[in-house]
Amino acid sequence: MKQTSKQAAIPADVYVFGTCIVDVAFADAGMDAIAVLESMGIRVHYPEQQTCCGQPAMTSGATEQARAVARAQLRLFPEPWPIVVLSGSCTGMFRHHYTQLFAAPDPDHGLAIDVSSRAVEWMEFLASCPPLVSRNATPVKVVVHTACSAQRETNTRTATESVLGHWEQVQVVTADHATECCGFGGTFSVRYPDISNAMVTDKCDALLATQAERIVSSDCACLMNINGKLAKRQDALQGEHIATLVRDIVLGDRHD
Repeated sequence: MKQTSKQAAIPADVYVFGTCIVDVAFADAGMDAIAVLESMGIRVHYPEQQTCCGQPAMTSGATEQARAVARAQLRLFPEPWPIVVLSGSCTGMFRHHYTQLFAAPDPDHGLAIDVSSRAVEWMEFLASCPPLVSRNATPVKVVVHTACSAQRETNTRTATESVLGHWEQVQVVTADHATECCGFGGTFSVRYPDISNAMVTDKCDALLATQAERIVSSDCACLMNINGKLAKRQDALQGEHIATLVRDIVLGDRHD
């Protein structure tokens, strides 16, 4: 195992915010993330009332609707535990925009500050803990798609590199134009379908050109866009949430 910097202690309890897209389209990824956390000895709490963080409405300019959706999430995390979020964009919403949506004198201003201070993206959380021991030494070549929000708003790209760098059998390759958007952008892909299609086509070409065996990302919205284009082109490879890759490494590949 590669040398790592000093890590924080593992918390006894965490909340998991699965995100609406994980809940609807990538449920296995949510279960994989929980399995990894539980293997670390953590008690995982998944508030069943959680829905959307409110980001789609906010980025569409529907501020009041975003505030209503976001307010419903604020009281789901009463204990002072980390809130592990399975998406960079949702993490950014919690961390940077809740305090704006609920600015003083809003009665939930203090609660928004508390929730925003505890939100941590999935790979960011793993990077803050002692390195996980691999139970699967099978070499694998991986290309990571890092969503725009994870690169620029939450800056969790380095956390992903750190975690994957712990395992010698994982070869991480970089696609051309890795910092470019996949073309999803929430409602951008609906408003500007031709531009979005061109962007995701370029993204898929670059990912496949790496000849990686697995395409992974921490953002399932991007994966929906990328996987849709790959499927339409009848490419065999499909992207997956990075929690599934981590689960296979630390708990053993379920496909063996």
